[in-house]
Amino acid sequence: MKILWVEDEQRIVDDVIPFLEEENCTITHVLNSTEAISILEADRFDILLVDWMLPDRPGTELCREVQHRWQTPVIMLTAKSDEWHKVIALEIGADDYVSKPFGMRELLARMKAVLRRSGSMKQPNYELLQIHTLTIDIARHEVRKSGYLISLTPTEFELLVTLAKQPGRVYSRLQLISDTLGDSYFGFERTIDSHIRNLRHKIEDDPSQPRFIITVYGVGYKLGQVAG
Repeated sequence: MKILWVEDEQRIVDDVIPFLEEENCTITHVLNSTEAISILEADRFDILLVDWMLPDRPGTELCREVQHRWQTPVIMLTAKSDEWHKVIALEIGADDYVSKPFGMRELLARMKAVLRRSGSMKQPNYELLQIHTLTIDIARHEVRKSGYLISLTPTEFELLVTLAKQPGRVYSRLQLISDTLGDSYFGFERTIDSHIRNLRHKIEDDPSQPRFIITVYGVGYKLGQVAG
């Protein structure tokens, strides 16, 4: 696993890196967002660990830029442990959120879970899903609307694929968490709403009147059969 870790607390990095290296991880450590962007422009990584509070700008801003430019999975690390901050991290495109102090094995397990979710999209699979003007190429991990490429985070892509494989089927928030986020998010079912909101802003003509992703009140969500 090739990791870029953006963290200005050297003590934490010094404690954790030896453990991760024993688990066959390769870690590049930088202190701020500026260094991270410079490295990302020259190299590719399997996953990013990003501290919420960085010296040059908030880690949330770096997360947004990473998801916009590279779509690399991101785990936010922060001492802020309340649910509100966790929801904010997910809304801006993070794939997971780990509160400090954290256990080394917990961090490793969460990284592997995020990579399993994103890796499942990259398995040899030449399935092409077509929903009206929306084309979902699972093999290429691409979504296009009327031919135009749409940039989605790994979690948004997996969520859309899950809904698109069975148009019209209603999924509860718990079912969508199980299929797209994993067991660590049980108890945070409302985080699905954040991902749905972000997804609608990317694929709907009018997110306030969605035609693709339909809310079934009191139950969950489904992919609608969009008329021409």
